[in-house]
Amino acid sequence: MPGYYTYLISSLPMLQFANKPAFSLNDFLKRCTELIPQQDAALIKQVVSTDAYLLDVSGPGILLKWKEFDLGLRNELVKSRAVRKKVDPAKFLRSDTHFDINITHIAQASLRQASILEAERYLDLERWKMLDQAAYGHYFDLDFLLVYALKLVILE
Repeated sequence: MPGYYTYLISSLPMLQFANKPAFSLNDFLKRCTELIPQQDAALIKQVVSTDAYLLDVSGPGILLKWKEFDLGLRNELVKSRAVRKKVDPAKFLRSDTHFDINITHIAQASLRQASILEAERYLDLERWKMLDQAAYGHYFDLDFLLVYALKLVILE
């Protein structure tokens, strides 16, 4: 069945937030190169090595969800930080994002954390939760592998 990667996915260890992964992102990319079609492996490599703003969203729907979430979150963080520094945020904002009040709440909550490290950990956790929601119903397909790769990036 093209597009289903049962063997590869069933051999992957489960990832848990804030735990060290069983293998590195490079090891995962190597496995993908060996076991799935080259164009899918290339897409996974592009997703983990490119800023979300530059992603081509003509591919799987997971990428569109990731791009919208990541850009929206980054824009909200820019707005919040610009207010603190009394700077105009317009020159730092990326266009092509949609507004989501939940993303605004995430950005505000991260700024209320006690330390910068806790704020970054909080943002990573929220990204992780978003990926979990986006991956719901995807168990043995390319979308699962894309989410797995993005989670490895968060863990590393």
